[in-house]
Amino acid sequence: MSTPRQDGFRWPAEWEPHLGTWIAWPHSRGTWFERLQAIPPIWIEMIRALQEGEKIFLLVNDSKMEEQARQLLIQASVPLQNIRFYPIPTIDAWLRDTGPIFLVKEENGKKRLAMVDWIFNAWGKKYMEWEGDNILPEKMAEQLELPIYRPGIVLEGGSIEGNGHGTLLTTEQCLLNPNRNPTLSKEEIENYLKEYLGVRHILWLKEGIIGDDTDGHVDDIARFVNPSTVVCAIEERRKDENYGPLQENYERLQRMTDADGNRLQVITLPMPDPVEYEGVRLPASYANFYIGNRVVLVPTFDHPNDGKALNTLQKLFPERRVVGISCKDVVIGLGAFHCITQQHPLT
Repeated sequence: MSTPRQDGFRWPAEWEPHLGTWIAWPHSRGTWFERLQAIPPIWIEMIRALQEGEKIFLLVNDSKMEEQARQLLIQASVPLQNIRFYPIPTIDAWLRDTGPIFLVKEENGKKRLAMVDWIFNAWGKKYMEWEGDNILPEKMAEQLELPIYRPGIVLEGGSIEGNGHGTLLTTEQCLLNPNRNPTLSKEEIENYLKEYLGVRHILWLKEGIIGDDTDGHVDDIARFVNPSTVVCAIEERRKDENYGPLQENYERLQRMTDADGNRLQVITLPMPDPVEYEGVRLPASYANFYIGNRVVLVPTFDHPNDGKALNTLQKLFPERRVVGISCKDVVIGLGAFHCITQQHPLT
């Protein structure tokens, strides 16, 4: 079979226009424990902000869950006209990793969409009961009647970051981890990324942040905000465990260029103080933001650096409203806004 690159598809940047955003309604007590009841209100605020500029495609397990979500949205005065419910059951809500990646192809003045369905092995087989969400791309493709490509390798959406112009950013800790694709070399993994995402240039950072059970997903440490600019999480306290790894990533980025040979502009983003749950450090990072059509959703952690992070991102997205929403409860599940969303490009 042909690959997306051979067929003319590419992976668009997150800031390119969306038809909508895919989200799964939260329901897993095994993810948020006794704090589960605090999670739906955060989803509601996320949906409230996003639906002003795009559609929301909301996965629900069944009609009962749909009705519960509808009622909570109505009670919160969130308009429903831009929300479409899909009865596709999920085990958990991390659609960035369990769902497909959407590709676009410009042909005769029109855009076409396709999906890439990577293998999801529950972040290196850490949570075997979550592997059932590997079926989500197939179910979504059936609903949307879109062509779907299957590379046959393990990869999560949060482990890669693209600028829409041929450059992809990732980490050695995750993509080269033997719990993902132990038989593949670095060069072979790069070839898969190029063939199935249409990118030309792969940039490798080293490690992610402490507490990240995904083995170093890049969406907690460095993100493109335009084709030539990257925001990079930096820990200012030298005694913190994240200081050394994040400093090394920052130094690597300063030496890197994009697919066209242009040096990257690197903007620093602060880190909050450690956030813990039952004595365990969580992967709290402002870099786990999501870029919508009109807003940028940023996780906050009730820390003085919240304001610094929001101000930095607002300057970088002057035409969008930067919205901070507290994620101290969400991050108990070891993720934030970027982890729970997946953009659906506009055609």
